[in-house]
Amino acid sequence: MANIIVVGAQWGDEGKGKIIDILARYADYVVRYQGGNNAGHTVVIDDDEFILHLIPSGILHKGKICIIGNGVVVDPEALLDEINMLRKKRIEVGDNLKVSDQAHLIFPYHKVLDRLRESKVKIGTTGKGIGPCYMDKAGRCGIRLADLLDAEIFRAKLKSNIDSKNELLRKLYNHDGFSFNGIYKKYVGYRRTISKYTCNSTRILNEAVKKKKSILFEGAQGTLLDVDHGTYPYVTSSNATAGGACTGTGLGPSKIDKVIGVVKAYTTRVGEGPLPTEFPPRLMEGIRAKGREYGATTGRPRRCGWFDSVIVRHSAMVNGLDAIAVTKLDVLDELNTIKIATGYNYKGKTFKDFPSDIEMLWKVKPVYEGHPGWMEDTTRVNRFSDLPTNAKRYLKRLQSLVGVKIEWVSVGSKREQAFRVKF
Repeated sequence: MANIIVVGAQWGDEGKGKIIDILARYADYVVRYQGGNNAGHTVVIDDDEFILHLIPSGILHKGKICIIGNGVVVDPEALLDEINMLRKKRIEVGDNLKVSDQAHLIFPYHKVLDRLRESKVKIGTTGKGIGPCYMDKAGRCGIRLADLLDAEIFRAKLKSNIDSKNELLRKLYNHDGFSFNGIYKKYVGYRRTISKYTCNSTRILNEAVKKKKSILFEGAQGTLLDVDHGTYPYVTSSNATAGGACTGTGLGPSKIDKVIGVVKAYTTRVGEGPLPTEFPPRLMEGIRAKGREYGATTGRPRRCGWFDSVIVRHSAMVNGLDAIAVTKLDVLDELNTIKIATGYNYKGKTFKDFPSDIEMLWKVKPVYEGHPGWMEDTTRVNRFSDLPTNAKRYLKRLQSLVGVKIEWVSVGSKREQAFRVKF
């Protein structure tokens, strides 16, 4: 297998975990390159469900090296909880897991600041401290795993950060602030456990390429949540697009062979921000129930809508997609008519391109084309040729509108409920 990036091509929750799990069997390394434990990748093996927030999905396959790259922000408590969860389920976690020593660490003050800011300006954050941690990283005052491993450096940096954060919390939010000693002791305890996973991941990955090893890059969130290319400001704080795989690992773009974008057969979004194709309430509840559309990280109900080819064309462009995987086709099995948004109408004009103007995106009216549903169960189908005729026509139309070939189709949550496509 070549070096492949898997990204979400909508607003996240597209089913990347399953596609990565399928591809991981062919990879030597599986790498997370951005985001934090605000992500949630769900993999179902037999009747056992695994929800992973930081550790790459490749951990579920024996013999794979899983790396948390420098572009990820790491909550040590969340990481250790995830390791313990996997071990309880008899999944090996040892030398097969490595964490970049350049990854930045999330602290309790990041989480509090996240929630306090959300209470004033609602963006839809998970409240896990991701944004404030990236703010410290960009502000050059963040604390990396390498800093945690050096006792003197860690003490000095933590003291400086707590002093500045306490001043902000007290003056702006009337919050009591944090005790240095409490956080210091807690994180020194984490150091003892996490140090054995720490590595120079950039060197490891570049050496792997020289040895002709295959690398699978696991994106979190989705393209429309990318801080540069998404529905700003209703976005995450990192680059969820394919470019983030290079900056978040230290592997150059010339080493990437393929980019796969994952989309649902419809559209979903968690939290705040525009969703032009959003369903009316009754249809929303029906699709939400059938698709189990609740956030893997927060449990929040996802907003659902028709497939939006405008945003996926945008994703195809900014990611340089080579192929698409379509998930949850089965969720549409019982619909008489299925719509696809082919453009947006705004003030009497039709737009085919994704707009940067967030106010415009709130007000656009989707231009729809209707397609007859197939009204058949697809969950047992394992070949494209065996899909109902109207399902095949629907997928072909999605491919035509997006301009990227569909390579995978998923018709259920289990590993075996996915197949490669040959039109």
